[in-house]
Amino acid sequence: MTVPGWAWAAFAAFVIALLALDLFVLHRRAHEVSLKEAGIWSAVWVAMGLGFGGIVWAWLGGATAQAYLAGYLVEKSLSVDNVFVFAVIFSALAIPARYQHRVLMLGVIGALITRGAFIMAGATLLDSLHEVSYLFGAVLLYAAVTTARGGSRREPGHDRVSRTLTRVLPATSDLHGQRFLVRQDGRLLATPLLLAVIVVEITDVTFAVDSIPAVLAITTDTFVVYTSNVFALLGMRALYFLLAGAAGRFRYLQPGLAVILAGIAVKMLTADIYELPAWVSPAFIAVVLGAVAVLSLRGGHGTRDTRGSSDTHGSSDTHDSSDTRGSSDTHTDTRPHEARPPERRSAASAGPSRA
Repeated sequence: MTVPGWAWAAFAAFVIALLALDLFVLHRRAHEVSLKEAGIWSAVWVAMGLGFGGIVWAWLGGATAQAYLAGYLVEKSLSVDNVFVFAVIFSALAIPARYQHRVLMLGVIGALITRGAFIMAGATLLDSLHEVSYLFGAVLLYAAVTTARGGSRREPGHDRVSRTLTRVLPATSDLHGQRFLVRQDGRLLATPLLLAVIVVEITDVTFAVDSIPAVLAITTDTFVVYTSNVFALLGMRALYFLLAGAAGRFRYLQPGLAVILAGIAVKMLTADIYELPAWVSPAFIAVVLGAVAVLSLRGGHGTRDTRGSSDTHGSSDTHDSSDTRGSSDTHTDTRPHEARPPERRSAASAGPSRA
């Protein structure tokens, strides 16, 4: 189905307006996103994603809307796995919680561009060479197996990437507020925030290798595939702050994602033999996600929520305040700290940061 150019332009303008509102108004000043704020915005983004599905239903029909819903559910479920990896990245690079939203924001903007290119390239390949569908199906099967075994989706190699970046990119270990670049001694240096943005973006590209074929296995309509990706990506930031500290509660997420990827792979590989009705994909994904949620809740009653622990949000604030208490003379922590003018150190340390 060919979507008119005005629809693409209108959607692009809508997304740009949302990003500008978020970046320059709602989060103009860095602050730590609270659990309540993250919950509210997660609900808002989900409502927007489902509401757009209603527009697609009224405009393009039920079959297209069901394909959109299936694609949205696939991307949303895979993004749950992604946020736990982002938490590990922020912990490894010691990024304070109040700056994490801005890093994720720029990561999302980059992902909107790279995923758009991936989607266009993948759809073009499928339209011009049908055999590519078998390659995509094989990629999804491999991703399902590695996910079931607790493999590559949780281990994108961000440690190697960050070490390589610090060797090839002039960087400082000090944070300078929300700045991504700083000039010192006549040299332009990258701050830890810029390194975090690059690592997050590279990680998202790694994740897109299986998530894009998964949605293309449902539909090759580029408008449907891209819009479902966009709404899942826009909601990923709020989802991160809502779930990053609760990784232990989602003990059945990996097997559930493996089942979803395997099911989509089978659908793609058997499409020439039997074409499933459009409603099957969203129904299958919803059932699997529902089962994951129920099993995780039943099995997670004794699991303590780790939100604010040293592995997620909390560790990023510990180092940020430690140098304001005068402990830098005896402490050998080499993680990045936020650089402040000496005369303002006491004022900046007035009061502990929020957990």
